This record gives sequence, structure tokens and C-alpha cells, in this order.
Amino acid sequence: MTKQTIRGRVMSLHSGFYHVFLEDGREIVCHPRGRLKQRRRDEIRGDIIAMGDLVQVSIQSDGTGAIEEVEPRKNALIRSAPDARGEYKQVLLANPDQIVLVFSCAQPAPHLRMLDRFLVICEQQGIDIIIAANKVDLVGEEAAQDLFGMYTKIGYEVVYTSTKSSLGVETLKNHLKNKLSGLVGPSGVGKSSLLNEIQPSLGLAISNVSESTSKGRHTTVVRRLFPLDIGGFVADLPGIRMLSLWDIEPVELDGYFPELRTRVADCQFSDCSHVNEPGCAIKAGVTNGEIHYERYESYLRLRFGEVDEWIDDIEM
Repeated sequence: MTKQTIRGRVMSLHSGFYHVFLEDGREIVCHPRGRLKQRRRDEIRGDIIAMGDLVQVSIQSDGTGAIEEVEPRKNALIRSAPDARGEYKQVLLANPDQIVLVFSCAQPAPHLRMLDRFLVICEQQGIDIIIAANKVDLVGEEAAQDLFGMYTKIGYEVVYTSTKSSLGVETLKNHLKNKLSGLVGPSGVGKSSLLNEIQPSLGLAISNVSESTSKGRHTTVVRRLFPLDIGGFVADLPGIRMLSLWDIEPVELDGYFPELRTRVADCQFSDCSHVNEPGCAIKAGVTNGEIHYERYESYLRLRFGEVDEWIDDIEM
């Protein structure tokens, strides 16, 4: 006899048990079937079940559920974590429709190279991106656009926000409607505050930026999806300082910078590294102002590491 199951979405993981939001509106605690655990040991060097996964659940007599199957993921936000057996691929969020990269205009100051790294990771993993430039009230709209305007020019959606004045909150809310979204960014940039403004009933904990270090403190400890009243789900992911470029080859990197990948075919050499080769279309784009120098420098740092000693000597 075929086992009756109901579809659900994994909302969070706690000590080997999964909270699953079912299609009928219930949220129940589930455990995975043993064969799924065996598959994890035998086949998967990564999370077999993760937040955001769509699963088939059978309801048990005590009201809990058993996860019978995990549906194939369309995509995932992944970071690698080394363990005793090598590299383990940790799924931060499965099946996102988009990632909202939240960076503040001040307190803490925007770390744009970290933003560029996150952009590359989302580009490589095929995830749509929105940039939320938060705390605009601390610097003013003109200064905020000076900081983040280059991302609009290369095609990214940038939403300027402030929970103090409610600037951009409705716009961001509309972007989240009926989608599965993850908010990612350094701690202290206001992710939880933005979500509380969008849906006050969430009541997420917030913290102030330390005056001595100008860095935020982690307030989101457990990764969890929250259902939105407007439809869809959102995850306030814990402050992530770095995500490794775990499977990006250096020669592929220019393909994940939109303003570079449209020009690489015009370089004189097919294996151009865009450093000292003649006839480089990327360097020409930097020289004539079509490519922002800070983005070019981010590319160099991501590909070659620290370049302070020789970056000023690159021939343009």
C-alpha cells in the first residue's frame, strides 16, 4: 500500500529534528527516515536535508512527522566547511528565489569587498540578487548612492532602506512577497530590524553596533525560515563574515562579474588574466571609466589574494 504523504518545507533544524511547514498550514516536528541518513553517509558530502528543502512527510500517530523524501533542489546557497573527511558542503538555504545582501551605509561602514565576494558566490550558484543599502538615515540618500550606485550601473537591484524613516521598506517588502528569500550580510547591518519593520509580529532580537569596535554582534543564533503574511518565506541568516569561493576556478572568476564577462571576448588573448597582457578589454574598460576601479580591484584580490605591493604598477 502506498504511504500517504503531505508536502512541506523545512523551516529549521534543531538537534537532528526538523520543523516542517506543511501545505495545510500546520508546522510539525519531523525526523528523517533511516534510509535518508544512510544515503547521507554513503553518497552525500553535504547536507541531505536543509532549511528551505521541499519534503514529503508522513504523519505519525503522535502528531509528529517522518521525512520520507527530499525533492530535488533547484539551487542552494552553500558554503564549504572542512571536516575530518575533507570538505563538507553546508547548505545555508535550499531553493531560494533570491538572496538579499544587506550592507549598512555606516555603523558599521560598508565592507564592499565582502559584498563583491557575496555577489560572486550568488552569481556562481545561480541565485537572483537584491542589494539592500541600509541605515541611509546615517549618511543621507546622496552619500548612500555614492557608495552603492556602481552596483545599479552594472545591473543589480539596489534598494535604499532605513528603519528610522521607513525609507525603502515597502519596496523591499514587495520584493519579498511570495518568494523564498534569504537575508545575508555582516552582523550589525540591520537585517533583523528590517524584517521587524516589514512584519512586526516576527519580534526578532536586535542589537546595537559596539562603539569600541564599530562591529555588530550576532543576534540571530539559529537559522530559521519565517512565513510572511504577504506570502512567501524569509530567512534572517546569522552574520556571515566570509563565504569561501569553494568551487570557483580562478580562470572562471571574470565570468561572475557582470561588467567583466561582457568584455572578456574582446581581450586579445583567450586566457587573459586582465593584469599585464596587451590588448586587454577589461583594463581598457577601467581606463575609460566603463568599469569601476574598486570592482576591478575586488576581482584582482579575489583571484590573486593580496595585491597591495603591485596593484599600482599595473599598466592601464
